[in-house]
Amino acid sequence: MLVLLFRIISVLPLPVLHAMGAALGWLVYLASPSYRRRMRANLEQAGYGQHLHAAIAESGKAITELAFVWCAKQQRVDRHCRMENYELVQRTLDAGQGIVFLTPHLGCFELTAQQVSHRQALTVMYRPPRQAALKPLVEGARARQNLRLAPANLSGVRQLVKCLKGGEPIGILPDQVPQEGEGVWAPFFGRPAYTMTLPAKLALLSKGVILLTYAERLPRGRGWVIRFVPFEGELSGTQAEQAAAINRAMEQLIARCPAQYFWSYNRYKRPQGVAAPEGEVAA
Repeated sequence: MLVLLFRIISVLPLPVLHAMGAALGWLVYLASPSYRRRMRANLEQAGYGQHLHAAIAESGKAITELAFVWCAKQQRVDRHCRMENYELVQRTLDAGQGIVFLTPHLGCFELTAQQVSHRQALTVMYRPPRQAALKPLVEGARARQNLRLAPANLSGVRQLVKCLKGGEPIGILPDQVPQEGEGVWAPFFGRPAYTMTLPAKLALLSKGVILLTYAERLPRGRGWVIRFVPFEGELSGTQAEQAAAINRAMEQLIARCPAQYFWSYNRYKRPQGVAAPEGEVAA
């Protein structure tokens, strides 16, 4: 049913979908006290409280635009996309180096892998959605073109390492809360967040190059600009220091369009079995 609904609304123009999304964002915000508290708390924690109203609308757009990105004809989607600084990607690949693309939940993060895979085979780490109804929709949308899915387990990690050592790019969402044993506590906007250690491990093991990427949503449904940014941090020291360097890079990326970050996500939660950070009881 959900797949059919997405296919139906995907025929609508993108400006209409984004207008619907802005209304949906406000509806969810007003209807859910827990959603409202978390979004406001996360924005205030990061120092972006002044972007609350814009963030509410952008969060809804992030939902309705998925119908367009996942189900519209590829030519329609491509007409709404523009890439900036892709030469940075091409130079790295031409040099025979693997790339670790780090894409936070910023803008239309589903779009970045899709568009890169038009130009180059890409493998992304994938964790199935909790809702079973979403699985055929998500997997069907993501596993197309030259886009391959690697499961979020040891087998998938081996697949990613193989790609990197072969000079191919991979993609990871670095701001997802990992499971027990897969992360460390590291600062994120001034508060400890359980942060995955995998991106740094993969880059160091394979001597791959880390590049940051995000798809900024343009106003009035004009589409997206997909941007590629060099990672300027240092992956030295302990795992916690490496994770902190990646979190700082994410903060700098989010600062480019703060209203488009996924502020309703429980980024500071404590996974089951993980001890709380020193001096704080995590949510």
